[in-house]
This record gives sequence, C-alpha cells and structure tokens, in this order.
Amino acid sequence: MRKLWLIFAQFTTIWLALLFVVYTLRPDLLSGSRGSVLTLKESAVPVAEPGRTASYSDAARKAMPAVVNIFTTKELPRRRHPQQDDPLYRFFFGDPNDRQADKSTNLGSGVIVSDQGYILTNAHVVDQADEIEVALADTRRARARVVGSDPETDLAILRIDLPKLPAITLGQSDHARVGDVVLAIGNPFGVGQTVTLGIISALGRSQLGINTFENFIQTDAAINPGNSGGALIDAQGNLIGINTAIYTRTPGGASLGIGFAIPISTARQVMEQIVRHGSVTRGWIGVGVQDMTREFAETFKLPDRQGALISQVVRGSPADRAGVKPGDVLVAVNGNGVKDSASVLNLISALDPGSQATLRVIRNREPSEVQVTTGRRPKPHTGG
Repeated sequence: MRKLWLIFAQFTTIWLALLFVVYTLRPDLLSGSRGSVLTLKESAVPVAEPGRTASYSDAARKAMPAVVNIFTTKELPRRRHPQQDDPLYRFFFGDPNDRQADKSTNLGSGVIVSDQGYILTNAHVVDQADEIEVALADTRRARARVVGSDPETDLAILRIDLPKLPAITLGQSDHARVGDVVLAIGNPFGVGQTVTLGIISALGRSQLGINTFENFIQTDAAINPGNSGGALIDAQGNLIGINTAIYTRTPGGASLGIGFAIPISTARQVMEQIVRHGSVTRGWIGVGVQDMTREFAETFKLPDRQGALISQVVRGSPADRAGVKPGDVLVAVNGNGVKDSASVLNLISALDPGSQATLRVIRNREPSEVQVTTGRRPKPHTGG
C-alpha cells in the first residue's frame, strides 16, 4: 500500500509541475474555445472568373489586327534663291536644282475593311501624298495606293496587296446610344498601336466647321494626333466609326476629352461609291439655305421655326428651273422633314442625280409643293 501511495504522489507532483509550466509559458493551450485570444478569418486572394471582370480585352483583341499605321511622304517645292542664276553663286553653292528635294512626312491610322486589301482612313491623312506606306499590327509593311477620296466627308480608301489580311467587322452605328462604351484604336503621336476607353458622349454632332457633311459621334475616348483614320469600336469589337478630329486648345493638339468620329453608316456609303465608281456622286438643286431663327420666323409671320430659309437660288440651277424663290421656307424633301440647314444638305445630297424630288415649301405663309429634277453636285460646292 505504501508503494502505491508513493507512485501516486510522484505522478501527481510531475503532473502539477507540467501544468504549471504550460500555464506559465503557453496559456493559450489551456483556454480552448472560450479563451480571449483573437482569431481573424482572412479572405483568400480572389480568383478572376471569365465574364466577371469589367474587361474589354476580347473586343480590343478582335479589332486591333485590322487597325494599321499609315506613313505618308510628300515632296516639298524647292524654294528659289534670288541669286541661284548667278554663275558665282553656282560656283560656290552648286546648282540648287541638283539637290535632293525636301520631303515632309505625316502619320495616321487606317482600318482594313476587306480582305481584298481595302483600307478606310481620313482624306487629310493621305492628302497630296507622294508615297504611302502601311504597317500592319503583325509587322508586315506594304505600299498603298489611293483608290479614291471624298474631302467633303474627309474619307479616303486605300488598297494594299498582301495575303490573309485581317478585316474588321462592321457594326451598326445607327443603333449606337449615348453612354455606350467605346474603344479608340490608333497610333497617337507615332508611339505605336494604342487602345483608349470612353463612352459615346453625343450623337449627330454637326455644324462644327470640320467637314461639309457632318454627323459625328462624339466620344471622350482619348484621340490624339496620329489617331486620325483609326477605329472607334463598340464593346464587342465591331467598327462603328472612323476617328477624325478632336477639340483642343493646346499647340500640340492633345486630347481634352472631346473627340469626333464619322459613323460607319456614312463611311460605308462613301466607301461603296468610291470602290465602284472611283468617286462619290451626290444630288444638288442649287440653293443656299440658312437656319430659321426667331427673327426670321417673326419676319415671315410663321408659327414656328421649323425648316430652313432659302436665301439664294443659283441661276439656271434645277431649283431655279423648278420655280424655287429666295425667301421660300423649305420644310420637307420627299416627305422627310427639314430641321435646319445641315439637314437640307444631307437630304439633297442623298438624292440620285436625274431623279425627281418633291420640295415642300412655305411661300407667303402658304404651303405648296415644287417638283424638281435633281442635278449632280459640283465640286467644290457652296450650297444645298
């Protein structure tokens, strides 16, 4: 019995000693679930799931191969030195006519719209260029020729001869809405192909003094020098506009968040005519028009300011032969209402030369209809 008691006492002593050590050094082992030790649950690093992030990489990847860089070269006229015919001048400085001509270079962007090699760009990018070189996103380069251009919309069509060209998918600019996300792709300042993000800020911008025919998409996607002729695409990577101009107050032309693109609906019409005929044919009746103002409406005693005031009729023009008079207020063309002078220009130019058009006018406060045979719009032109 004494032996068992001794064993029990020793075991108890050792157990109490161990408990004391643990309590002193690691009290958390004794606290269990009721202790005061703070335990934090940290979230795992989130893993991106397809379709769950706000990324437009698929749209950019779809469109970028079809956007090209355009490099143009133009020979500058030699400046004649007043003494260049002097034999002594030629002896010391040589014949100026033997010197290599100075050249200016320009850069812009373009969009491959057909695997047949057609490229859509701005007319001002290739205007008067002697040489045009196109650089593709896949590093290929090719000389380009101008198929045709339309300065009144600032559009031009180029063509290159390369196999397996990546053509962009054309979108529906007529279905675009203010607030839609858009991407601008081009070669700003020559730094290389660049993608910028923005939204459609406004639609149908006109009377900006940029082109004769204006129906711009306004966007805040950054557009800078070198972007001209590049692509404005929707969130699915479809082409909805050709980047053309920016509003800027800086000497270098940096973006201030107001850029303008030609809708693809307009560009497609111009492109198809240039490819088929080499130029664009538009209707013309030979009138000059002005927007209706409150003062004009009061002078002509009209109830509202709908329509456009015909301020000039070209002698011998289709409008003159049809009996249109200065002072008439044009309110409709073939049943399409006239909102302002810009709409007159667009409605008349859309007519086929030689076709009959019905003009609804107000003369002496009385409405009437005039039948006119549409002529062909001359170039340059200063009227509706």
